[in-house]
Amino acid sequence: MTSTGMRSEAEDSGPSGYAAARLRLLQEGARSGPPRRAALAELTDDWLTGLFDAGAHGLRGVSLVAVGGYGRGELSPRSDLDLLLLHDGSDSGAVAALADRIWYPVWDLGLALDHSVRTPTEARKTAGDDLKVQLGLLDARHLAGDLGLTAGLRTAILADWRNQAPKRLPELQELCAERAERQGELQYLLEPDLKEARGGLRDATALRAVAASWLADAPREGLTEARRRLLDVRDALHLATGRATDRLALQEQDQVAAELGLLDADTLLRQVYEAARVISYASDVTWREVGRVLKSRAVRPRLRAMLGGGAKPAAERSPLAEGVVEQDGEVVLARAARPDRDPVLPLRAAAAAAQSGLPLSLHAVRRMAAGARPLPTPWPAEAREQLVTLLGSGRPTIEVWEALEAEGLITRLLPDWERVRCRPQRNAVHIWTVDRHLIETAVRASELARRVGRPDLLLVAALLHDIGKGWPGDHSVAGEIIAKDVAARIGFDRAEVAVLATLVRHHLLLIETATRRDLEDPATVRSVAEAVGSQGTLELLHALTEADALATGPAAWSTWRGSLVADLVKRVAAVLAGDVPEEPEAVAPTAEQERLAIEAFRTKGPVLALRAQTETPAEEPAGDPEPLGVELLIAVPDQPGVLPAVAGVLAMHRLTVRTAELRALDLPDSVQGSVLLLNWRVAAEYGSLPQAARLRADLVRALDGSLDITARLAERDAAYPRRRGSIAPPPRVTVAPAASRHATVIEVRAHDAPGLLHRIGRALEDAHVRVRSMHVSTLGANAVDAFYVTAPDGAPLPGEEAASMARSLEETLRG
Repeated sequence: MTSTGMRSEAEDSGPSGYAAARLRLLQEGARSGPPRRAALAELTDDWLTGLFDAGAHGLRGVSLVAVGGYGRGELSPRSDLDLLLLHDGSDSGAVAALADRIWYPVWDLGLALDHSVRTPTEARKTAGDDLKVQLGLLDARHLAGDLGLTAGLRTAILADWRNQAPKRLPELQELCAERAERQGELQYLLEPDLKEARGGLRDATALRAVAASWLADAPREGLTEARRRLLDVRDALHLATGRATDRLALQEQDQVAAELGLLDADTLLRQVYEAARVISYASDVTWREVGRVLKSRAVRPRLRAMLGGGAKPAAERSPLAEGVVEQDGEVVLARAARPDRDPVLPLRAAAAAAQSGLPLSLHAVRRMAAGARPLPTPWPAEAREQLVTLLGSGRPTIEVWEALEAEGLITRLLPDWERVRCRPQRNAVHIWTVDRHLIETAVRASELARRVGRPDLLLVAALLHDIGKGWPGDHSVAGEIIAKDVAARIGFDRAEVAVLATLVRHHLLLIETATRRDLEDPATVRSVAEAVGSQGTLELLHALTEADALATGPAAWSTWRGSLVADLVKRVAAVLAGDVPEEPEAVAPTAEQERLAIEAFRTKGPVLALRAQTETPAEEPAGDPEPLGVELLIAVPDQPGVLPAVAGVLAMHRLTVRTAELRALDLPDSVQGSVLLLNWRVAAEYGSLPQAARLRADLVRALDGSLDITARLAERDAAYPRRRGSIAPPPRVTVAPAASRHATVIEVRAHDAPGLLHRIGRALEDAHVRVRSMHVSTLGANAVDAFYVTAPDGAPLPGEEAASMARSLEETLRG
């Protein structure tokens, strides 16, 4: 049915006819995007006009006005209807009756309605008091009734807005900033609010309001398309959920992507991020221009008075670098600059802007994007130095980099950047897209530059370490190949290229080894030393590891993780210096351990001791010590089921296990007995640590079977908060090859949940293996736990037996 036919049905049949025509329109597969929104607005216009005409009965001095998004003719499937019944005040009773004749049919259909009844004077006063009302009225559109009344209000509102712009625009900017602080940045969120987040539809509307003030205007290139794309996604979201929602939740993304004909949810998110980035950049440029104009307006009267009313003085231009100057708080090109003859100019201008902490002017960036010559291969030394200067400038680097990226200059300099640009990371630990994470890592690396002998290599490695995430397979392996190519193109020599490739290939080596392997095992240290190769590379890799973790998110780095990495680096440095690590000998028990063991044997039950461990960060000598965890010593008479019992009790008490060592301790001949000694490092999830007496009491009950840990943890698990619709990937259990000469290393990757270690411990007990030690690493919702296990005789497991046990453990965890 044509839109004309649908309109006729809506007019003839009242609310039911409108509802049927609306439903058919929304179910039409052929129409979507702007045509569907416009058709829906037109259909709604005709229906509301019919309601108005039927209720007005010749009433004069009244009009029906659409405002806000409906005023712009942009109706999404579940959008509110924003309506103003405007009247001249001559017959308020008749106007109230007319309002009922319009509002109630809308409510009866279950449509959301934002309505008001006002005279023009009241509307202007309300707009003056409430910025949101004024913004809605800027898009006022006449629907029915007295056209002159509507036109008069529109003219008055626009005039008020332009007259009050110096006061209202700063208020609008503050409103946008508060919303961004509350909702976050659309271009980085995994579950973004398409309307409220920074770079969303609200910001696009704010840019329209700034343009209407005639005070400044937004960069228009790409802005209309970005706004259209977000509206299309919101339409699909409304249709997929059947609700008036603007939040693109994880569980809806596949369906929304399918509705839009996109490949998958990642493609959807990338398009949303690209649109948000355009709007965010346009907002930055626009608000900067608003500030510059308002500042110049404030200064100009004083200058004219000083100059006797003469000509406007020329703006001051301060040189920053060759072809680059500062003017009005921005970095612009000098009048003599020739982008077509100076291929290094974009990097030189960017470096100068970042070093001075100033934004790059939009005009300068566009001039360079339009006319800059491509750099030769390899780059000249100056280009490489300017890139390093840009990356080493700290926090200002981000804004400058985004300005270059907005006009396509980054992908022109580094073509491989295109594959990581706006690429989402579906990992709760990561708070940024891949490209922003790379820049954040460079910023963090700049803070560590004085710790290394080659800060230039550190900064470039930071920029490239995740560049392989745009390719299939292991991103470290793919990244190594890309890093070699990029480093050679940038102009590094063969030895420097090799170092950069090693850093990218092994950027996860230190953190993964430190948190998942036994650092007392010489095989662990030797394997890292062989991969790194030199002291200089180790130094760079240490700094890159810290910068990468800090740029990932708060869950990826801590004093505890830092202490483990530092310990590993110290051991590897010793090997690289020629010190061969000796095979570990059985360490004699300390006096405290021996005392606990004897008491456990004497009492025939568990004995434990808690001791806090702290460390004061070296860079903050005056600060309070940061807890690294609590050392928990447990001595238990040798018996089956100790590991799962202890792990279960700790889980019940909400204690997170970080590392654990288990050993059988033979008591002195005078006692003649064997005791299991467990040395664990734990931390409280929240709140204070439980008392040792409570832990011991529950451990006694767990060991004698009177405490059903499995049932208790199942209750906890049932109450464990889960994101609706999210499905964790299945557990994976592997045997780490050549990880230790003394034990078989079983690595478990699984969704972290209460009692996971308890379940693993039970499975290992059932497999009749001994656990020497375990190393627990948790990032967000993902646990990666390494278990050093042996056969009952203390030897590593044969290859096929180890593989079979890993498969069995994986099946158990999946069940």
